[in-house]
Amino acid sequence: MTADAAALLHTPADYPDPAAAPALRWGILGAGGIARKFATDIPAHTASTIAAIGSRDLGRAQAFAAEMQVPQAYGSYEDLVADPSLDAIYIATPHSEHRDNALLALRAGKPVLIEKAVTRNAAEAREVFDAAASAGLFAMEAMWARFLPHYRASVDAVTSGVIGEVIGAFATHGQHLVFGPEHRLWNPALAGGALLDLGVYPVSFAHAHLGVPDEIHAHGRLSDLGVDTDETVILRYGDRTTAMLQSSMESAMVNSASIAGTRGRLDLARTFYAPSATELTLNDGTSTRVTSEHVTGGFEFEAAEAARCIAAGEQSSPLMTWQASVEVMQIMDTIREQLGVTYPGE
Repeated sequence: MTADAAALLHTPADYPDPAAAPALRWGILGAGGIARKFATDIPAHTASTIAAIGSRDLGRAQAFAAEMQVPQAYGSYEDLVADPSLDAIYIATPHSEHRDNALLALRAGKPVLIEKAVTRNAAEAREVFDAAASAGLFAMEAMWARFLPHYRASVDAVTSGVIGEVIGAFATHGQHLVFGPEHRLWNPALAGGALLDLGVYPVSFAHAHLGVPDEIHAHGRLSDLGVDTDETVILRYGDRTTAMLQSSMESAMVNSASIAGTRGRLDLARTFYAPSATELTLNDGTSTRVTSEHVTGGFEFEAAEAARCIAAGEQSSPLMTWQASVEVMQIMDTIREQLGVTYPGE
């Protein structure tokens, strides 16, 4: 490692500490597995608290509250969002429910943090963000990767030209998640499939570093019920730059990412979308590395950004803008169209 290489890559100290963000009283809408991670990470690593949990099943909400030490449990989403003590709502339901759940909270006057993928499609995303704009409320997609220090360092390095003109990018996300047809990942009615749950990470990676592509080419395979089980996607940007993205819910992949330019390369280690590391290697062979591996949670970074924005009276975050979320959904809409995936009710 050389001093020159090290100076080109930001470190975690260059980004805000989640523990320093303003304190919010969060309500969680939905009592599944992702809600448990949010309820674990936020009180452990920020000044905020989880003040209430809402489920359509009161018994399930009460069990969640007892397990996660949440003081208030509600047996309906309507009761949760009506709680005047709550500062914001985290939407933790399946993709198929995100639009309706977010609109419910916004109409009740509550800012929202919506688990990725933000909705089923771009039209629904626009509807949510238009409602937030009309209500003067904050809304943001909870794409946690974009807020992690090593990921932000990679994006900032590309934006500032550290690796020169980008020639190619590569990202994979595959897990062996073979379940029955009633499981949300395999159920078309719940907007199942690899793309919205797993493939959204490679797609968002390409978008964060390169923006909107000029061409999209997708190939994949569908289940008997019509959800995508895996896909390979090629994105073209201009005349020289391409990105290759893969996702699967039948195959456990390395789940790394890299982006190469005319001056050097950035490699994001395994599970690039989670607390991991980014290594910068320049063409002269010098390198430096920044890590998020010390992070024991991960969701605290997105929650802290939401808290900062809400406290400042802002409606959106520059780290995950409304436009960015809509553009990612537009890319995935095109991929689904090419694969032949349509969800009930679209």
